[in-house]
Amino acid sequence: MKSVASVHDVLAIETQGHPADLPSSTYEMICRGAAINPSAPALSFFATADEHRSAECWTYSEFVRDVTRTANMLARLGVQRDSVVAYVLPNLPETHFVIWGGEAAGIVCAINPLLESEAIGELLNASGASVLVALAPFPGTDLWQKVHAVLHRLPCLQHLVLVNPADRMPGEKGFAARALQRGECSKLYGPGGVHSAVPSHIGIHDFGTAIAKESGVALSSTRRTSTDDVSSFFCTGGTTGLPKIAVRRHGNEVANAWNAGQFFGESIGPGKTIFCGLPLFHVNAVMVTGLLAFSRGAHVVLGTPQGYRGEGLVKRFWEIVEHYRINFFSAVPTLYGSLLDIPVGEHDISSLEYGLCGAAPMPVELLRTFQDRTGIRILEGYGLTEGTCVSSVNPPLGERRVGSIGLRLPGQAMKAVVVDETGRYVRDCVADEVGQLIISGPNVFVGYTRPEQNSGIWMEGGEGELWLNTGDLGRCDPEGYFWLTGRQKELIIRGGHNIDPAAIEEALHRHPAVQIAAAVGRPDMHAGELPVAYVQLKPGTTTTEAELVEFLRHEIHERAALPKGIRIVDAMPLTGVGKIFKPALKRSETEDALKSALVEAGVEDATVILIDDTSRGISLYVKLADPAFEALATSALGCFPFAFSISAAARPARAEQPTGTDPAAIGVPSRPT
Repeated sequence: MKSVASVHDVLAIETQGHPADLPSSTYEMICRGAAINPSAPALSFFATADEHRSAECWTYSEFVRDVTRTANMLARLGVQRDSVVAYVLPNLPETHFVIWGGEAAGIVCAINPLLESEAIGELLNASGASVLVALAPFPGTDLWQKVHAVLHRLPCLQHLVLVNPADRMPGEKGFAARALQRGECSKLYGPGGVHSAVPSHIGIHDFGTAIAKESGVALSSTRRTSTDDVSSFFCTGGTTGLPKIAVRRHGNEVANAWNAGQFFGESIGPGKTIFCGLPLFHVNAVMVTGLLAFSRGAHVVLGTPQGYRGEGLVKRFWEIVEHYRINFFSAVPTLYGSLLDIPVGEHDISSLEYGLCGAAPMPVELLRTFQDRTGIRILEGYGLTEGTCVSSVNPPLGERRVGSIGLRLPGQAMKAVVVDETGRYVRDCVADEVGQLIISGPNVFVGYTRPEQNSGIWMEGGEGELWLNTGDLGRCDPEGYFWLTGRQKELIIRGGHNIDPAAIEEALHRHPAVQIAAAVGRPDMHAGELPVAYVQLKPGTTTTEAELVEFLRHEIHERAALPKGIRIVDAMPLTGVGKIFKPALKRSETEDALKSALVEAGVEDATVILIDDTSRGISLYVKLADPAFEALATSALGCFPFAFSISAAARPARAEQPTGTDPAAIGVPSRPT
């Protein structure tokens, strides 16, 4: 079928309903995708951008074989329906084998390899993982060291399966790499190697050797997987702080992939090539450039273990697109911003149909500039781990409304509702009325592993049905397009990476001089947001911002969450009931960030006024001292996801005829103050 063009297409798909024989598991779904053409390419992988032309490739029959082998290997280790298999891996072919083979055997738990040891250990314990798949010691990587540091604190862990990066290097390079790997083990642990450094109750296995012993023809287990069986645990709510693990069923993941497949239609299917550069611990990479593509027989290109972060990957991206004839890729706003700095040149990128953008609001000017310069259509979307992945997207064939998060997927209900002061449902919003965004459907998750974290996430949304409260504010226009107008959650989104402000605040509260602390996001034209912290000191104590920054280096276990600035203030702004009034802090950071951006662009003596529009989020009104600065100001402000208007002192009438993006004309996904 063709892709969706309007909400009428969504409704038409829903009228047909889900097919009666929808796969009962992700494994079955991948097998059906493979059956379309078993000899077609399923997965290609290159370790470095310089080597992208000599990628290793798996056909669909080979891909299913290795997924099946992985599932059988895990079953041999005792993995059953309720067993948890955790992985702490970069983007490797083995990561996909573990995800889908792990779901076929038990429950997979994705853990961010960029976390520090303590956070990794906490998540492993919280998940109750009995098997851990991680990277073997290898020169130039620190992942093994981080995992090894917490092994003695994991009472539930029974097996450690190590993936050797040298296995992905061909010929003589592979021999040399294996020699380096053995040398690294000897250097770290002497003649006994890794075995001597792991607690005796944990069995150690080499991934490549272990799966080679297994049959790839069929699953060895007689288990019949049900759509209600748990398939995966994904960490959410920020990757720092208390573990918050979302529980998803096979039915959730199958439904989301199938619904997204109906939405994108022929644009993702046999003969199409999808690039994966986002990390495989994140639902976007796993679902959009994973299960969705595999379920429809498309070809996934996995570029470098570090994905988009891989050295030279962004620099050579257009060359990679041309070589593989990439049709689709998914990324975050910061990646699109980086690609703008790379000229397309003579590269033929005509194969690219569109790119998907999610995880954080995309600046309107960036979106328009990228599309104008490259000719590539960007589809902004919205989703959350609790909804499996995708909830809404701008239609591939229809009107793409700049600043909106698009139409809801077929098979998933989504609406804005009015709630009372206690958060209870009152009524559905009318068109363009702002309310709480809630979703329901087969893609909505089970809940979190900790029962206390499920409090308040469900809402009776009319007619007695339970809906998931996304925590976001938005509206739906008369044509069915959704628009974010604010975020009730306080998460700081840095380059698509979620940071829980509580993790920063709790760390600061451990400092003897800190009385109260608050962390907020500061708008940034490159990262979207950067964390900053405000601190009020205890009476009679002293410290400096530099001392607090150094203190946090030892208290926060994720580099992305380290504040880019700490402001020591005499008194925090408080609400009438004595709570910290974060909107005031956020507003101050937003104004300062915008003024700084204007100064850096060469715009002098500008006045920035923030306007809170309850129906469309934040907008800006900027007064210029000289009309000659208008072009510079428009360019600088366009790098932020806020609507704006400009007036100049010499031409006061400009206030009535705004330049740039008229905040009254469109809705822009923006961060609340």
